[in-house]
Amino acid sequence: MTSPNWELKNCCDRDQKFFLATVGIYSLVILALWRTFLLTPFKLITVFLHEASHAIACKLTCGEVMGMEVHANEGGVTQTRGGVYWLILPAGYLGSSFWGMLLILASTDLLTARIAAGCLAAALLIVLFIAKNWTLRGLCIGFIVFLAIVWLLQEKTTVRILRYVILFIGVMNSLFSVYDIYDDLISRRVNSSDAEKFAEICPCPCNGVAWGVIWLGNDILHFSQCFSLPGTCNLVMRFMDFELHSWGCLDVI
Repeated sequence: MTSPNWELKNCCDRDQKFFLATVGIYSLVILALWRTFLLTPFKLITVFLHEASHAIACKLTCGEVMGMEVHANEGGVTQTRGGVYWLILPAGYLGSSFWGMLLILASTDLLTARIAAGCLAAALLIVLFIAKNWTLRGLCIGFIVFLAIVWLLQEKTTVRILRYVILFIGVMNSLFSVYDIYDDLISRRVNSSDAEKFAEICPCPCNGVAWGVIWLGNDILHFSQCFSLPGTCNLVMRFMDFELHSWGCLDVI
């Protein structure tokens, strides 16, 4: 079956309008329910991705991750040793917006949505063993079960919602990342924030607020890219589909 065209070039056909409408509806629902308990699990998964980005930057710069925590008040901490500190610090905010963009792009195709769900579940499983508090352990277990249920519904029933779940998590992550930077660095100054610490070690005149504005612009750029890159994603997936079908790895659906 031909993949839906969600690229906004030569906009807009039925699939493109549906994509825009879905993102718009998700955004309105998220904003309407922002201060309710219904969004708490999805806010915490965003905090998890923020902390996971610190951990990944640490490992990529030859450091050691000593532990990770996510708190019920939507805070978190990653304990690291070694690595390149000036790369680890900005990785949280920048990585969080990047994962949001990646999840939104992954939702444009069923195969990439499956890959995204599998990678997210694998990451949660890995972090489960280094989690330092029960909030994070519960979050890992809860979302692994949640993703497993959504996966089974997708594969075994007519309730095929995997792509919509991945898209919702992506939109939620993108919006929360923007809010988190604005709340911590611009509307009020949290002296222990990543940006304030980064400003202390960065050899430039920018303070924490200035870095917050820069990182906020990066988040908005990542979110806007979601509306120009889906077509590229679909081209890649069509090539992958062709290769997998030629090897007999996939059935035509």
